Amino acid sequence: MADRESRDSFAKRLSASGDDAWEIGNELFTITYVLDKNPRLQRALTDPGRPTEDKVRLLNELFGGKVLDMTMAILVDLVGRSWSRARDIDNAVEDFAVDAMMYQADKDGKTLQVSIELAQLQSALLNLPVVRADLSDDDGPLEARYDLLHALIDDAHFNRITVRLAEHSTRNPRNRRYLETIQWLINKFSRHMGESMVTVTAATELSEEQIQRLAKIYTKKVGRPVHIHLVVDRNVIGGMRVQVGDEVTDNTVVAQLQALRRKVKAGTAE
Repeated sequence: MADRESRDSFAKRLSASGDDAWEIGNELFTITYVLDKNPRLQRALTDPGRPTEDKVRLLNELFGGKVLDMTMAILVDLVGRSWSRARDIDNAVEDFAVDAMMYQADKDGKTLQVSIELAQLQSALLNLPVVRADLSDDDGPLEARYDLLHALIDDAHFNRITVRLAEHSTRNPRNRRYLETIQWLINKFSRHMGESMVTVTAATELSEEQIQRLAKIYTKKVGRPVHIHLVVDRNVIGGMRVQVGDEVTDNTVVAQLQALRRKVKAGTAE
């Protein structure tokens, strides 16, 4: 509740911040990382028995003169609110960082593009479980994780916002699986745009008529406009895999074969 109220109170100001939104988002991602790595600092900034003035003084000692005024104003607002758990303030700072990046994307006219690129990154990683695990391995060297990420995405020439979001997901996994974080980001961008991203994986290209039919079906199903993101993957052999948010419907031939194989193995075991 405190997170939502704070973000709502800053929405207009962040939206009107222009190109500062990029820097605000970057600063807040860094501060999220600092808070995640310092539980004592989390507790100091959320302690209900500590006067707000003391918390603001601590913020100024840590970040005063080092971040934009808007970034500091957001932090001051957050430490003045009540938190049920100390780590919830980390979540709020991260949410603000993503909000800032979305407003920068709005300003650049690239919001839909970033959303599509995140879906492309997600699709590229679906069949790469080892890469996904390495990207979210917080115990591994950060430079090696960055090198792996950029080896994967640099040829795609993604927008700088997409790249920054992917880098944040790599630098600070926050105890989440990599695809989980990317899906969370896709969901946030979808809500921000007032539509849902529907990722359809098929073995061949779909016709415009088929895409429009899917859009109509899923617009009715989710109750708001949808954008169909088509991924052509010949490894699925046939059929379609459809993902809307966290919900996945897999009617591909390869999925059916895998299910059949599991049944056969289970029958053999019996």
